[in-house]
Amino acid sequence: MSRKPAHDGWPLFSYSFRPFFLLGSIYAGLAILVWLPVFMGELTLTTAFQPRDWHVHEMLFGYLPAVITGFLFTAIPNWTGRLPIQGGPLLTLVLVWIAGRVVVTVSAETGWLAAFLIDASFLALVAAAATREILAGKNWRNLKVVVLITLLLAGNVAFHIEAHLKGTADVSIRIGIATVVLLISLIGGRIIPSFTLNWLAREKPGRLPAPFGRLDVAIVAITAVILLIWIVRQEGALVGTTLAVAGLLHLVRLGRWAGDRTFGERLVLILHVGYAFVPLGFLFVAASAFGLLPPSAGLHAWMAGSAGIMTLAVMTRATLGHTGQPLTASVTTQAIYVAAVVAVLARICAVIEPSRSEVLLHVAAGAWAAAFLGFAVTYGPALLGLDKRLSQQARG
Repeated sequence: MSRKPAHDGWPLFSYSFRPFFLLGSIYAGLAILVWLPVFMGELTLTTAFQPRDWHVHEMLFGYLPAVITGFLFTAIPNWTGRLPIQGGPLLTLVLVWIAGRVVVTVSAETGWLAAFLIDASFLALVAAAATREILAGKNWRNLKVVVLITLLLAGNVAFHIEAHLKGTADVSIRIGIATVVLLISLIGGRIIPSFTLNWLAREKPGRLPAPFGRLDVAIVAITAVILLIWIVRQEGALVGTTLAVAGLLHLVRLGRWAGDRTFGERLVLILHVGYAFVPLGFLFVAASAFGLLPPSAGLHAWMAGSAGIMTLAVMTRATLGHTGQPLTASVTTQAIYVAAVVAVLARICAVIEPSRSEVLLHVAAGAWAAAFLGFAVTYGPALLGLDKRLSQQARG
């Protein structure tokens, strides 16, 4: 156990989930409100990236790393028995993350190299700090999470270089998306059945979820191979068939977790809803490999659906749990979940039904912003560590 003294400063920097969940949710909501007028040609950014690449980068390598960091450095003390990263070191990580968002957005002025170095340094610091903590706590089995963080870093590095050399990113986007899908498959496969079991055993005895086991290991391993194939090739019967197989495997996996028995607690149900977009994404991307759908339908199912909804689910649950509030979804929290699901469905439908895409894109952007900014407003007082009277707002 570390002998580092407990944090006695501002509660915001006592645990990584506090600043990163708050800032990440605000950024996710505001970035989409900026992106829509950029997409419509009504606003121009001073970024060296193509407009689409800025949008993809800031969701994939901006928002998601913030939430992953908040979750990771909150979980690591439970894995290792060490005190959390807090105070000055945590503030440094936050400032580096903020600097990355700024320099990427104004990289046409600062130059691509400066943006690359500052932006990539965040995930490099996260990987280094996580490795140090896990090794110090001799928690070897969780080093695989660091491997995935390193892959995400590699995707970000490749994104900057590819966009600079080719004018737009392509392969690096798929590397980043594949890594996120693997992270959700690995972490979701552990926390979803665990949280479901805890609730069902207490509230609704009966059929329980299957715990993480050999089948899960096999499916994650097969998924990794299939995603590697997809990174290299996106069209044709071979890749389409393998992607469809992955989708079916994840449907089987989801069906083993007793999600149909969790409607009584939306805080648990939303985890299953978010994970459902993993197999749906595989099936949509498989359809695009056969020329039946545009590729972005599957990509948005994965990123807006599985990544967006799963991160909201984890952020709400972790915030409630770590700030001493009941683990139940209030009316306000449920409204946040509904807004997120509406945003995802509208965005996917905008791809499938292009004649109505403009209206659907506005619905998607508005609902997405409502979900993430709604989280920031609802849970902000608790994350900031204000008095208990204010933090009661998070209960709805």
